[in-house]
Amino acid sequence: MPAAPQRSDALKNREAILQVAHDVLAESGDASLNSIAKRAGVGPGTLYRHFPTREALILEVYQRDVDRLVGSVPDVLAARPPLDALRHWFTTLAAYVRLKHGLGDALNTAAAQEVVSATSASVTAAVGRLLDACERAGEVRPGLDPTDVIMLMSCLWRTPDNPDGAAQANRLLELAIDGFRP
Repeated sequence: MPAAPQRSDALKNREAILQVAHDVLAESGDASLNSIAKRAGVGPGTLYRHFPTREALILEVYQRDVDRLVGSVPDVLAARPPLDALRHWFTTLAAYVRLKHGLGDALNTAAAQEVVSATSASVTAAVGRLLDACERAGEVRPGLDPTDVIMLMSCLWRTPDNPDGAAQANRLLELAIDGFRP
């Protein structure tokens, strides 16, 4: 039997919890579920009804953030020239992956790896779409493999999360883009 649709207040609570969890977990991967519930303006019971475990909440935040990032590609391409869109999108991805790495062991369980693997295809497709736009504009050489580009760009999220790290990430990004040019 299909699940009953959630009431509007339940949906509002769920969205509040997810947004607060995103923010709080960015500040500290060790934040308690009770602190998240309190900041979201809901009781612990409400949080646990939506997310019975810490892992369930973290995985939902992760999935939601990746879906938003992947879904942003059309808007980024509409707002910027293709190569600038690629730069912007990878900078955003790097910032997100730094946050994800800050969650430590929470994203290293078998269930988490299943979600991470499932999102990999959509991230690869998003990078492919950005590369296709750059290729059509003559800004990158033809035939770049999105998985290779992701692997190369992974250096961006390994830089420290500080001004020096940001400067280094920008230099690395430009070195990579120079290598993509025709």
